[in-house]
Amino acid sequence: MLEDDLFDGDDARDDRNPGRRGAARPRRRGLRRALVALLCIVVLAVAGVGGYLGFLNSKVDDVKREALLPGGEGGDEEQSTRGDRLVTDGGTNYLVIGSDARPGETASRADVIQLVHIPKDSSAVYLIHFPRDLYVEIPGRGKGKINASYAYGGAPLLVQTLQDLLGVKVDHVAKTDFEGFKQMTDAVGGVRVWADEASSSSGNGGVEIQQGWNDLDGEQALGFVRERYQLSEGDISRGQRQQAWMKAIMTKALSPGVLLNPVKFASFVEAGTSNAVVDDTLTTGDMRNQALALRGVRGEDIHFVTAPFAGYGTTEGGESIDVLDEQGMAALSDALKADDMAGYVQSSS
Repeated sequence: MLEDDLFDGDDARDDRNPGRRGAARPRRRGLRRALVALLCIVVLAVAGVGGYLGFLNSKVDDVKREALLPGGEGGDEEQSTRGDRLVTDGGTNYLVIGSDARPGETASRADVIQLVHIPKDSSAVYLIHFPRDLYVEIPGRGKGKINASYAYGGAPLLVQTLQDLLGVKVDHVAKTDFEGFKQMTDAVGGVRVWADEASSSSGNGGVEIQQGWNDLDGEQALGFVRERYQLSEGDISRGQRQQAWMKAIMTKALSPGVLLNPVKFASFVEAGTSNAVVDDTLTTGDMRNQALALRGVRGEDIHFVTAPFAGYGTTEGGESIDVLDEQGMAALSDALKADDMAGYVQSSS
C-alpha cells in the first residue's frame, strides 16, 4: 500500500485506504539535502553539513553498537529460518526500530518498524512502514503480531521475522526509544507537525491535536506519535503520524535556524546519538559512504510505503490484528528482490 510521499508537495489519496483523508501541504524544498537522515532516525542530522563534519564524525563514532543481527557478531546469516536463500544483492536494507520503552524499563515492544531500502544505484530512498499489529509468522513462536517478535527475541528475532516474510537480507539495524524522539524535538526548539485528524487531550500524553498544523514540544510530540486509540485507523494512522513527525523533525533540523546555530545543532546531534544503538557491523565509514552515495537524492526521490495488509480482524484469543495481504506482500517481496521498488511504487499508485 503506497503512502503519501511526505517529502513532495501536495498529498495524494490512497485509493485502497478510503479512511485516510488527504490534504494539501506546501512544498518543503529544504528537505532536498536529507541524505543519511532516512537511514537512521537517530542520526538525522548527518546530512553532509561541511562546517560540522568533524563534530558529526566524532558523535557518530560514539553511537553504541550491539549484536542486533541474527547469527551473532557479524550477522552472517544469509538464509531464512525456513532454509530459503535470502537475496543479498538487491540494494541495501536498513531496519529502523523505535521501541515503546519508558525510561528505566527493560522490556518493550517495537512501536516503529521501518525498513529503509536503498537501491544499488542510490537513486532513491524507500521507507516501508510495517504496522506493529501485522499478523505474521514469528520464527519459533508461531503466529503473532510482528512487534511481538521484538519482545520475544529483540532485534535479531524481528530481523528474522522480516527476512522470512520478504526473502531479502536485512543488512543493518538501528534502534532508539521514544525518549529519543522527545529529546530531538526539544533540541531543535519544537516542531510543526501536520495531523490528518484531530485527537483530544484525553489521549496518549494528554496533548490536544487539531486537524492541520500543530506546534509541538518534545512531550507533546511524544503523545502525538504514541496516540492510536482515538485515530480512525488505529495503528495505521499512528504510523502515518510517526512519518509526519519524521518529516517535521527533518524540516526543522535542516533549517538555517538549526544548522547555523552551533548550540542547537550540537544539542540535536547529541540527543540523537545518545539514544541510538546500531548493529555491530555498521561502521562510521559505512554511514559516510552511504551519505555520499545519496548526495543526488531529492525530495521527489524519497517515498513512504505501508506494507500491504488486507484489513482488520481478531485472533481466536480476541486480539485485534492487521490481516496480512499475502498477495500484496509477495509483490513487495518481488520488488525488493529485483531492486525494483520504483516499479512497485508506480504500480501501487
